[in-house]
Amino acid sequence: MTGELSGGTAAQDFESWAAARGPALVRFAHLVTGGSPDAPDLAQDALAQVWSRWRRLDGDAEAYARRCITNGWVSRWRRIGRIRPVADVPDAATSDPTGTVDDADHAWALLVTLTPVQRAAVVLRFYEERSYAEIGSLLDVPETTARSHVHRALRALRTRLEE
Repeated sequence: MTGELSGGTAAQDFESWAAARGPALVRFAHLVTGGSPDAPDLAQDALAQVWSRWRRLDGDAEAYARRCITNGWVSRWRRIGRIRPVADVPDAATSDPTGTVDDADHAWALLVTLTPVQRAAVVLRFYEERSYAEIGSLLDVPETTARSHVHRALRALRTRLEE
């Protein structure tokens, strides 16, 4: 990356920041997208956007990158529509007789059933431990709408969990 950037200290600062925070941004993108293979691309796009505004961000690069990832995913999701492939459901006779499912796998399966905006709100609230005001800011919605997204997502998760 060193040969691609110009600007001396700003470039070095950005490179250091990107190297340190890049893996966390990819993990965040992975959570927001529900495990989509697009997650690394979204993180890379966010880093490109951060670089283009690096000198003007004044220490808010992380928040800006997370917002870019969230907005990028919502934009992609809107472009491709709400069609989601459904895995083949095995016959009851061929299912695992133990019926045990790892809690993390079960939670992940429930999380990916949410809409991208709801999933982003839940990830921001419980994984990132963000306040509703911060969630609203990152999703570019009022705080009350952020609360609504989290509330509806939790209600949907409870309903699916009871099923």
